[in-house]
Amino acid sequence: MTEQPDFWQSSPESPTWQARVLAPLGWVYGFATARRVARPAKYRASIPVVCVGNLNVGGTGKTPTVIALLDLLGDGAVVVSRGYGGSAKDPVQVDPRVHSADFTGDEPLMMSAFGPVWVSDDRAAGVKAAEAAGAEIIILDDGFQDPSVHKDLSIVVVNASRGFGNGRCLPAGPLRETVSAGMRRADLVLVIGPEPAQCAFNTTWSRKVTRLICRAQAEVLNTGMTWEGLQAFAFAGIANPSQFFDALKQLGVRLVGTCALSDHQPLTDALLSRLTRDAQSLNAQLVTTEKDAVRLSQHHRQNVLTLPIRLRFLDDAVLKDAISQLSQKQ
Repeated sequence: MTEQPDFWQSSPESPTWQARVLAPLGWVYGFATARRVARPAKYRASIPVVCVGNLNVGGTGKTPTVIALLDLLGDGAVVVSRGYGGSAKDPVQVDPRVHSADFTGDEPLMMSAFGPVWVSDDRAAGVKAAEAAGAEIIILDDGFQDPSVHKDLSIVVVNASRGFGNGRCLPAGPLRETVSAGMRRADLVLVIGPEPAQCAFNTTWSRKVTRLICRAQAEVLNTGMTWEGLQAFAFAGIANPSQFFDALKQLGVRLVGTCALSDHQPLTDALLSRLTRDAQSLNAQLVTTEKDAVRLSQHHRQNVLTLPIRLRFLDDAVLKDAISQLSQKQ
């Protein structure tokens, strides 16, 4: 996915002409989503299922959220993902020693460094496989609009800076379904971003976000690496590359070059060789995201720095309380 069009981020109260022209298609898209999610679940697990999803297309912070939940839930928590971008169809547990991002998808391969991850083209089959393998609680990655599995706790993740955009469905806006429809099925909304963005989100969306809200911030993991003053050439194949570039600048990195790639874009030898030449010509260090790093070949990985990002909950009492009640739903 390329960068989102600017009109998707226009005010919900003052839609642009593009949003108005595309509104009928947005209504059709939202109606189709509503019909799909209204189907009864094909499978209800005997263990709790925590769904991490969103209403927006593109990056909202689902992957850092899943990683944070793996840490919070501890032993017994297992991620089930569709493995977007990978070729795996039948349920398989991700093994980073054996599997590549081409097989499992980049996000599952990245998450497997933090806990057990299963990928399956059919999420219900993936949940069954993880359950049979001894999982005690399932974290369903990006399954909010998938009705195939019953969810005991549904968490909608939203980027505080972007919010729900202009509040319209694709292609008139960035949403997979309307905010009101999503809130009817959500249990908790996780808003990720710095304090000013959190306040702006509340001002714009407080009337429509009718579920409990938990706040979090994405922070750079302290590995002892000194980023201040580093001369870098950054590339990113994520939903919002500019967000990654801005994060580097905030760390004091001297960003002399950038390359925004499509989300999940394959990192071929030809592409990496070109990026390496560009960086060398600028006397700069190549830097990328953790998600992109797992798609690098071993040859190129040793020459590229990775910026590690982790999620920190600002008020996790609401989340912990919701999780503690899961056993009562079974």
